[in-house]
Amino acid sequence: MNSTLSIPWDELEWRFTGSGGPGGQHANTANTRVELTFDIAASPSLGAHQRDRLVARFGPVLRVVASDERSQARNRELALSRMADRLAAALRVQRSRRATRPSRASVERRIGEKRRQGQRKRDRAADRSANDD
Repeated sequence: MNSTLSIPWDELEWRFTGSGGPGGQHANTANTRVELTFDIAASPSLGAHQRDRLVARFGPVLRVVASDERSQARNRELALSRMADRLAAALRVQRSRRATRPSRASVERRIGEKRRQGQRKRDRAADRSANDD
C-alpha cells in the first residue's frame, strides 16, 4: 500500500451490493457498490506498533465504501485508494514542534521597520497640515 506497509490481497475482504439511488435498470441490476474491509487486529502483515496505532485510530476493523461511479471496477479502485490513504495518514507520525525564539537581529530589524513606518506616517501628517495652511 505504501513504502512501509504492504498488505496482501488475501487480507482484504470485498463485498459488492447494489448502490441504490437513481440510475434506472442499471442501478437496480448491477452490484456496483463496493465495500472493502481490512481486519487490523488479526492482520499478520502489521507490526505491533503499526497495529496499535491503527486500532487506536479505526478500531479492530477498517471498512471503506465506494459507490460514486456506475462501474464496479472504478469503485474498486476508489475503495482501494481510500483505504490506502486512510492507512497512510494514520501511520504518518507528526513531528513534535520545537519551540524557537526569533534571533536578536530579526527582532531589531522588525522594531527598526516599525519605527521607520511610524516616522513615515508622522511625516505625512506634517506634510498634510503644512499644505492646509
